[in-house]
Amino acid sequence: MSRRSSGLVGVWAEMQRQQQRQLEAEARRRRQEEQQARSYQRRAAQSRREYKQAEATRRTDELDALVASLQGLLAAGCRAPAFRAASLFRAEEVQPFAPGPVAQPVPMPDPGDYQAQGGWTSGRRAQAQAEARARFERDWQAAQAAEAHRQQQLASYRREYQQRADSRLADIRRHNAGVTAVTEGVRRRDPDSVVEYFSAALYASTAWPEGFPRQVAAAYDPAARQLVLDWELPAYSTVPEVKSVRYMYAADQYKDQPRPVGQRRALYKEVLAQCVLLVLHEIFAADEFDALESVALNGFVDGHDPTTGRPGHIFLATVMAARSAFRDLHLAQVDAGSCLTDALRGQLSARPDQMAPVRPGRRPQDVGNRVVAHGSEDDPDLYEMDPIAFENLVAELFGAMGMQAVTTQRSNDGGVDVKALDPTPIRGGEIVVQVKRYRSTVPPTAVRDLYGTVQDAGANKGVLVTTSGFGPGSHTFANGKPLELVSGAELVDLLHRHGLRGRLGEGGRRAAAPPAPPAPDTAMPDDYNVLGMSWTGSVALDVCALVCRGGRVLSDDHFVFFNNPRTPDGFVRALPPTAPDKAAICVSFDRLPDEADRFVLVAAVDPEINADADLSGFTDARIRLLDPALTELGQLEVSDGRPRETALVLGSFRRRPNGDWDFVLGGKGYTGGLEELVQDFGIEVE
Repeated sequence: MSRRSSGLVGVWAEMQRQQQRQLEAEARRRRQEEQQARSYQRRAAQSRREYKQAEATRRTDELDALVASLQGLLAAGCRAPAFRAASLFRAEEVQPFAPGPVAQPVPMPDPGDYQAQGGWTSGRRAQAQAEARARFERDWQAAQAAEAHRQQQLASYRREYQQRADSRLADIRRHNAGVTAVTEGVRRRDPDSVVEYFSAALYASTAWPEGFPRQVAAAYDPAARQLVLDWELPAYSTVPEVKSVRYMYAADQYKDQPRPVGQRRALYKEVLAQCVLLVLHEIFAADEFDALESVALNGFVDGHDPTTGRPGHIFLATVMAARSAFRDLHLAQVDAGSCLTDALRGQLSARPDQMAPVRPGRRPQDVGNRVVAHGSEDDPDLYEMDPIAFENLVAELFGAMGMQAVTTQRSNDGGVDVKALDPTPIRGGEIVVQVKRYRSTVPPTAVRDLYGTVQDAGANKGVLVTTSGFGPGSHTFANGKPLELVSGAELVDLLHRHGLRGRLGEGGRRAAAPPAPPAPDTAMPDDYNVLGMSWTGSVALDVCALVCRGGRVLSDDHFVFFNNPRTPDGFVRALPPTAPDKAAICVSFDRLPDEADRFVLVAAVDPEINADADLSGFTDARIRLLDPALTELGQLEVSDGRPRETALVLGSFRRRPNGDWDFVLGGKGYTGGLEELVQDFGIEVE
């Protein structure tokens, strides 16, 4: 006889089945999570491989583009406009007088706004009328006093403006007079004028790639109407040693594929031939005064003579080209080497990569006239010059420019290194000069100190001369003030124009040694700026920065945002803002990587705070440029946001050829938020 199970056994069995189902569900969940994790790892690995493959392709493309530019150097140079003396003239223009709010008269009180208030009796009404008249007269007197003060300020501003305008026009006219004197000298075939004119043509050329040397020594033979010059050629390292870059999946590393030695040698030889022909083309094309019948050109590189071991000029090419023979050439279609050696009967080193020399033809020192050199190694290195000798050189430069200039005593000079007196009527007067023999960018504090010195000394102008350069903060502060900033490159140019000598480092091209990057937890260097961002509206924004080369960010680590508050070197950082700013970025422009030419600021809606917002509420936006003490140096207005856009390029600071930075307004918006924006700058978003 069977025995029926009790209800308790059934409950126990059901509990067992539920527990088993839970265990099976937990096992399925773990398997799904493991599968998802493996899938994510595969996708991450694939994305990483794709990024590295894309980076290898980008590097290879850059190498190919460089080689293409070297191969097409002559053809591209022939398309550049010919140099003309007219391009040296400066327009006699000055900025119009803009006194700002001072130009608006102070509004006078309206008697109609001062009516008697209250008063039911005649006595009370009379008292109220007397009080209204008293208020009107008090406000009228205050307005009259304010208007008188405004007119005094306006007259003072106008006098200062007129002084600056007269000084600016006089400088322009003096420059233009110098250009006219040079061109007249070229017409008379004055040797110094001819050399200065054609040296300017070579230095002003836009045909040469950045980084190519421009060192020249020249002389002119008026009897033969021949220009004789030594011109520095690019080194063998100009041709890249690497042909392509591959990404090795198995080893997870990049591998450089070397350029075949024979191909590299052939390309270097071709580049040298193109350089020689391009120099001849630019000189003959610039000869609008028919001063030249021929050009004797010797191309050299700096190095050690392989036979003697002595340092010096190694001549790798030489040619004497007559105008009549050269003008029949179609340079854009020629084989450069054959054209140089066969058509023009010049010489080109058989092994320029090994500095196998050729015998140069006629040298500038053989002409008999004064040899003018630009960027010569014989010029004193301004970086290494004794500080007192450097101040004396600057004083000598001001003297050569027609002023009375003396250096000051080393003590109690009040921050003045050189005092100059410009005797020119109207725009002349006392000038105080400070000299900064720096290798890094001059901080804005030095410019502000100079302005204080100008005011304390009662001088007409202050000039800051340096061997380095100035950042945007310095230029912003100096704008509209009686200050002039002279960078190292401008100083060398002024020295050469006035018959003095000086260069910046080896070959005139020494760059400042790159500073050691600070550790992530160290303080910023002194030469930094704070960019404070403010706007109206309640929309919450993330303000980010990208360090770029062209339109591409240098790397993911050079994108500073909420999850990456600083670049690896620490020279760009996000900071807590101080009122009235809502966001702040700290940047040391002078310490940015050499390959960086743009510093881009962007803003995007914070989706965690305003998930459904767009940038239509982003208005009256501006960037404040601050120094390390958070003193405002200037303001930059940026574009307002637009409906449906959730990210916006505010603008970019762009590096100028002289090392300074200019701000270019942005305005491009994105509807896909920060993700779409950064993808446009080359960042892959998973």
